[in-house]
Amino acid sequence: MAQHRLDISELDFANIKQSLQTFLSNQNEFKDYDFEGSSLNVLLDVLAYNTHYLAYNANFVANEMFMDTAQLRTSVSSLAKLVGYTPNSSRAPIADLKIVINDGTGSSITIPAGTKYTSVIDGLTYTFVSVSDKVVQPVDGVYTCQSLNFYEGTYVSYNHTYDAGDVDQRFLIPSDRVDTTTVKVAVQNSGSDITTAIYAKATSITELDGTSKVYFLQEAEGGQYEIYFGDGVIGKELNDGNIINISYVVTNKTEANGATAFTLAGTITGFTDITTTVNSSAQGGAEPESIDSIRRNTPHFYSSQDRAVTIDDYKAKVKQLYANSQSVSAWGGEDAETPFYGRVYISILPISGSNLTASTKDRIVTSLKKYSVASVTPVIIDPETTSIILTSTVKFDEAATPKTSETIKSDVITTITDYSASALQKFDTIFRYSKLTGLIDETDISILSNITTVKLRKSFSPTLGSSLKYSVNFSNALYNPHSGHNATDGGIVVSTGFKIDGDTTNVWYLDDDGDGNVRRYRMDGAIRTYGNSTQGTIDYDTGLIEVNSLNVSNIENVRGTASTVIEITVKPNSNDLVPIRNQILEVDVANSTVNVEADTLVGGSANAGIGYTTTSSY
Repeated sequence: MAQHRLDISELDFANIKQSLQTFLSNQNEFKDYDFEGSSLNVLLDVLAYNTHYLAYNANFVANEMFMDTAQLRTSVSSLAKLVGYTPNSSRAPIADLKIVINDGTGSSITIPAGTKYTSVIDGLTYTFVSVSDKVVQPVDGVYTCQSLNFYEGTYVSYNHTYDAGDVDQRFLIPSDRVDTTTVKVAVQNSGSDITTAIYAKATSITELDGTSKVYFLQEAEGGQYEIYFGDGVIGKELNDGNIINISYVVTNKTEANGATAFTLAGTITGFTDITTTVNSSAQGGAEPESIDSIRRNTPHFYSSQDRAVTIDDYKAKVKQLYANSQSVSAWGGEDAETPFYGRVYISILPISGSNLTASTKDRIVTSLKKYSVASVTPVIIDPETTSIILTSTVKFDEAATPKTSETIKSDVITTITDYSASALQKFDTIFRYSKLTGLIDETDISILSNITTVKLRKSFSPTLGSSLKYSVNFSNALYNPHSGHNATDGGIVVSTGFKIDGDTTNVWYLDDDGDGNVRRYRMDGAIRTYGNSTQGTIDYDTGLIEVNSLNVSNIENVRGTASTVIEITVKPNSNDLVPIRNQILEVDVANSTVNVEADTLVGGSANAGIGYTTTSSY
């Protein structure tokens, strides 16, 4: 007699129930039973539901066991813990201030941790605090602290008494907005013995022994963080009655980014005549590291093995050290535009704020040196944005949609905007021409075709009144099909206007001659009159434009608005664009052009095939 087994591969409720019913109907006891019209049907429902829920929970648990499929933050954090990766906490915006104490006395003055400044943004007051003592000695009778970092948030400090008999004792930081980079731990021997030792955060166990005064940090439940100590083998073990002091900053994360004005709250050790100068505005506030980011960064962290040797190592370390990094690019000095051996160049695109301040760069470089090979010097440079200027003519079938051309135009602009935001605006993101034009066609069912042209735009800021050399690098080959291409009409280079020293009347522009020369010209009516036919050079293969000995006295308005830069627009050799090094591509939607026209051929118009016009792709 054949054995009838349950099908255990199905997880769907209906299929589970059917499998149970099939199994029972093949048993002699239920061979002729009416399952649908009996009370047994209810029992089958219960069994099926129970099996379904058990299978669901088992599947959920199984998913949480692997980094790729885990959905809960606690699971992802625990898996990251296995390879020594601690997810980034919230990050406080940091302002770099210069402080001069004008009424100071004594051999030195200590600016204590917890010193407060306030800043107002959009009517809300934010507090900025220092997290370490700063000793200032007088120079010529003036007490000047050239640079001190202030973190946005509330400075918190509390004590724990270690109980050796409590095996379940934990040292949780009771806030999900703590900036763990500000955590400081000190251990006092006891309530009667006030001898205190500073404990450093452990970053590697390879150099630790049973006397190392370190603490360990890990993410706990609820977005909180937990501090724990050594066991006497790896890290010094705490003694019964030790008093643990933990201080840190609880921050509002990104809210105070960009704060520029600061006012001292109170005094500095009793001194009130204080002059404060802002070295750099508040920057670097960030949300806690996301689950996707943890999932992405953990393997890179593990592969780097707590050192920075390869380019990927530097990328992983920077993302760990600077939580406000949205995208990171790194390359060796040998691959730089001007080769410089013994360096690694790093460019960071922040999640919020503009380019990194000098003090932020210094902090990151100082931290990176702990992991770098001794002979390699990290250098941080700012990202450079290359704007893509589009001109798109879209044809649509009026009979296929109730939308007007203006509505379709708005929809196309939204498509382009979304593409730029999702596919570009980071390092190493390639502009795919066919991808964009395909998305334009898919914007509306009525769109039949589009002809879209691509140009590139960058700018430089001249120093007025000085004869200097300026470089603009598009880092992509430029269009020049033959020597002298389009020389009469100005080649492929178009610039905005400027005036030069000694000439207050004429407005000058730049173009090229198709032979590698950049020219300076003015317009006399419709005629170009050249003042210098060798003002600079253009390398069509690399996209590098150099302008020599240009003494700018005034910059003309750009698109009707006062400007401090001269823009240069060129035509690329390929519609697919590849950024390199610190280059970021983005579509300048505001200055692109979208034209939407009804297609007369498909509309059966009397003008079909007669008055039909096309748009050149060149």
